[in-house]
Amino acid sequence: MTDYALEVDGLTKRFGGKLAVRDVSFKAASGEITGFLGPNGAGKTTTLRMSLGVITPDSGTARLFGEAPDAAGMDRVGFLPEERGVYRKMTAEAVIVFFARLKGVPAGEARRRAAMHLERFGLADAAKKKIKELSKGMAQKVQIISAIVHEPDFIILDEPFSGLDPVNQALLEQVIREQAEAGRTVLFSTHVMEHAERLCDRIILMARGEKVFDGTVDAALAEVPRQVVLGAPPGEPVEQVLSGFGELVNEGISDDGAEQNWRLTLKPGADAQAVLRACVEAGLKLTHFEPRRPHLHDAFVALVGEERAAEMESEEVEA
Repeated sequence: MTDYALEVDGLTKRFGGKLAVRDVSFKAASGEITGFLGPNGAGKTTTLRMSLGVITPDSGTARLFGEAPDAAGMDRVGFLPEERGVYRKMTAEAVIVFFARLKGVPAGEARRRAAMHLERFGLADAAKKKIKELSKGMAQKVQIISAIVHEPDFIILDEPFSGLDPVNQALLEQVIREQAEAGRTVLFSTHVMEHAERLCDRIILMARGEKVFDGTVDAALAEVPRQVVLGAPPGEPVEQVLSGFGELVNEGISDDGAEQNWRLTLKPGADAQAVLRACVEAGLKLTHFEPRRPHLHDAFVALVGEERAAEMESEEVEA
């Protein structure tokens, strides 16, 4: 029995001469939640499709439960593709039962599970409605249920939060946690890093078809230079006291003119407590002092560089 639900090694893919994925390798450990992150167009969906054998890589290999992807392995996988699509003339209940039956769930048990999940996702009243009669968000929840109804060992969700309102995003986060607590492996791709920051045991960051990071959330956040934001009355010798702790940026005076705001990016080895201690010892009259908590987006910027990150975010908005 392998310790990994998925192992990919050196996956590379071109489309029409354009490089979509370059030499990507990673592992999804059994029982963990792994986030597959990066801007739109970073190569996440192409990598997932190669991982499952949906498309053939130009080079590299993928192993599902220790073997090359095949029908038996796929029966143990629940997959929500990025392109949503269910049978519009079928009812919500019928769609879920259909996908459960495809994965070998007996008819009666499939109907029981469908009813249970429809209730959990707030869709009990829509069970007999056709998919074409549902809102986009409701139809997406039906497809999410269809991906997990057969209780797969490995769940892959491609941009699962897209199209869901905040309430249903929170519900999906809880469902993902429950699946992991039940011992299942979850891999989800997203360009919204806040979800991964709250959920993941490990993350993989992608940029322009390449893997730029693979590790824990804490390890990713450790790539971000720590910052402190502080304020003091104008004229206080902030620069003189703090110049040795890192890069100090003047962020302007408050509207009422009573406070000068500063942002300090700490140099390696410096910490916020040492900065605060220096301020107190120097007698600075601080109006506020707050260590800034880094986020995964900050880690992404630190890993790929501010200029490259800005270019990719601009491309994402234009798309």
